[in-house]
Amino acid sequence: MGKIIAIANQKGGVGKTTTAVNLSAAMGQKGLKTLLVDIDPQGNSSSGVGVDRRKLKKTVYEMLIGSAGAKDVLQHTEFDRLDLIPSSMDLAGAEIELVDLDRRESRLKSALAPVAADYDYIFIDCPPSLGIITTNALNAADALLVPIQCEYYALEGLSQLMNTVRRVKRQYNERLDVEGVLLTMYDGRLNLTQQVVQEVKKYFPRKVFGTVIPRAVRLSEAPSFGRPIQYFDKASRGAQAYDELADEIVRIDGGQR
Repeated sequence: MGKIIAIANQKGGVGKTTTAVNLSAAMGQKGLKTLLVDIDPQGNSSSGVGVDRRKLKKTVYEMLIGSAGAKDVLQHTEFDRLDLIPSSMDLAGAEIELVDLDRRESRLKSALAPVAADYDYIFIDCPPSLGIITTNALNAADALLVPIQCEYYALEGLSQLMNTVRRVKRQYNERLDVEGVLLTMYDGRLNLTQQVVQEVKKYFPRKVFGTVIPRAVRLSEAPSFGRPIQYFDKASRGAQAYDELADEIVRIDGGQR
């Protein structure tokens, strides 16, 4: 059974999709079979691995409402050992539709069950909100990865996210844990960055990844080419950082913090 990690922060612009795409690709390059599940209606993870969403007949939307199974929706990408369950704009209306469906908080968990054993890691790219779609991701996940940008107001809204995590853990998914907090857009030359790092470490003691993701132009450019950073510029600082993050997560999951 693959480990399922939800990547979530209800604040936008924190590097959530960048992390979902590049961490998934890094795991695949390390020989680990990886599935990226895009449940953000914007679908940026899908386009970030080169999938043209306009040509898709079925997406995660059909999977969530029950008209298609995971194997019907799953796409193989051109990248090593990396598969995708893509998103579409139809998902924007799913928040309303799911309210009237049975087991509305566990539909993603049930949908992924038939394919979970086929993968070493499953990463879920969540929308920047704490609605029923993100609740589905937290219910399906073994762990949560929280990207936080090294800028003013970095911790804004995180208490709300952690309240949601506690509620999901209490009501639906007692195994849910915080895998780690990832500092993104890191620039060690700035005093502000160091202040944010200290704040985050106080808020999440012993849960902050040693790896940080630098502010880097190549990371920003890669999505427009539909390629993870490892395949766009493997020598870049961003590619090296996500490779190190993948190694760190594998170590943590092996019992070494």
